[in-house]
Amino acid sequence: MIDAMRTLITGGAGFIGSHLAEALIARGDHVRVLDDASTGRADNLRALAGHARLEWVRGSITDEHAVAAAVGGCDRIVHLAAAVGVRRILERQIDSISVNVIGTELVLRHAATRATPVFLASSSEVYGKGVSAPFREEDDTLIGATSRHRWSYACGKMLDEFLALAFWRERGLPVRIGRFFNTTGPRQSARHGMVLPRLCRAALGGGPLEVHGDGAQTRCFLHVADCVTAVIALMECDAAIGEVVNIGSRHEVAIRDLARMVADQAGTGAAIRLVPYDEAFPVGGFEDLRRRVPDVAKLTRLTGWRESHDLAGIVRACLDDCRSRADAIG
Repeated sequence: MIDAMRTLITGGAGFIGSHLAEALIARGDHVRVLDDASTGRADNLRALAGHARLEWVRGSITDEHAVAAAVGGCDRIVHLAAAVGVRRILERQIDSISVNVIGTELVLRHAATRATPVFLASSSEVYGKGVSAPFREEDDTLIGATSRHRWSYACGKMLDEFLALAFWRERGLPVRIGRFFNTTGPRQSARHGMVLPRLCRAALGGGPLEVHGDGAQTRCFLHVADCVTAVIALMECDAAIGEVVNIGSRHEVAIRDLARMVADQAGTGAAIRLVPYDEAFPVGGFEDLRRRVPDVAKLTRLTGWRESHDLAGIVRACLDDCRSRADAIG
């Protein structure tokens, strides 16, 4: 156990950020959250309300004054703030690009003035149309045409990684980069198209559970607690400085099979409906990937990390969370 740290979590009122804040405070650390509540929610930090070791700076990641103030006095930074969710990316493209690119540049620049270590949350989206699953950190990427709006997120996250590694090579800023693959669990919102909470919410409401395309596309779902464990382990691993590391589950599931699992566990008799992509995303510019599977050997080699939650347990936890929340149905 290292000495108590002062950690800044950008996007700390969000899904992953709030779980990370709880884990760090539980072990005695001080946490400062920078969040404007645009996608994060105060309710996510309800368990920490009034805690002496939690500070919430309400501000945007694109506001230089807010970033500078938040970075000051912190021992390390976990940069999670981003525009997330397929639906949000397609419907608010300018905002999404600005948040992901400008916000990251501000965090890195202000961190560099104090050599404050940074963990940068990236995304499996940077693998683009890669077909050689499982994806390894050194794989080449193939990004789709600019007319397909979804690729703006992949390009933004890729630029974030280039920026972070440039700050490491040119200015000696200790950076660690984690590429997240479909992290899910309690408190994840269905608002921006996140698949598991969306399916759970539909199942508890009696359905139907809408599955996009033919449902044969596969993903790997990691419980947020396992994601948080991986982030903390990488933050404390000197060998991870200047490295890009996958964070995800190794267990692959077709989305239509996931929907059946949700429907069965919910026990409401909800049906499953296949929805063409053009109907699900009328704004256009969407293109799906058939497989998204991480190779997590590097994460395990660096930190000894192993996932501890299976998919059935993750589905149960998400259904229980939906049942307990006032906005679960309707």
